[in-house]
Amino acid sequence: MTELPGTLYDTSTVTGWLDDMVEPLTALIGDDPSTALIGIRRGGVDVGRYLLEKLTLAGAPVHEELGELNIAFYRDDFSSVGLHPVVGPSQVPFDVDNRHIVLIDDVLGTGRTVRAAMNEIFDYGRPARISLAVLVQRDGHELPIRADVTGQTMSVLPNQYIDLDAANMHVTVGQKA
Repeated sequence: MTELPGTLYDTSTVTGWLDDMVEPLTALIGDDPSTALIGIRRGGVDVGRYLLEKLTLAGAPVHEELGELNIAFYRDDFSSVGLHPVVGPSQVPFDVDNRHIVLIDDVLGTGRTVRAAMNEIFDYGRPARISLAVLVQRDGHELPIRADVTGQTMSVLPNQYIDLDAANMHVTVGQKA
């Protein structure tokens, strides 16, 4: 089913999707004490904060700090998109070598953002494993990248976008201009 432009998913729906991600993430992490979460700015950091809190409460053995990536310089379209002025530098407060990294984003679309994030992670070191968790996975992938844990899957047209308003935990499907 294709989502209609202007569709709004409210706070209780979106937090339900997030809460539904906790159990599969806990299973994915298992008893690996080397696991750490890294969110992709901007939306992935907000999703990551929420999930880190819930995973910690569930007793999952995750690093207590969330890493944050600004992948702007790693994007293959940087020359046409440029640097977003309000996104700060990356912060990875732990060693990534031999860790299980759970990379977190709000929306997985083409796969290019995730590819850029993985390139940046390898600049920090060599993780033992990288898993991907996203709030929403949409169709329209351009690279063979899929999430290990997904809150919701949506089918949207190529001229539509999905946006997370993290302050209100709302998701909107809109029409691109």
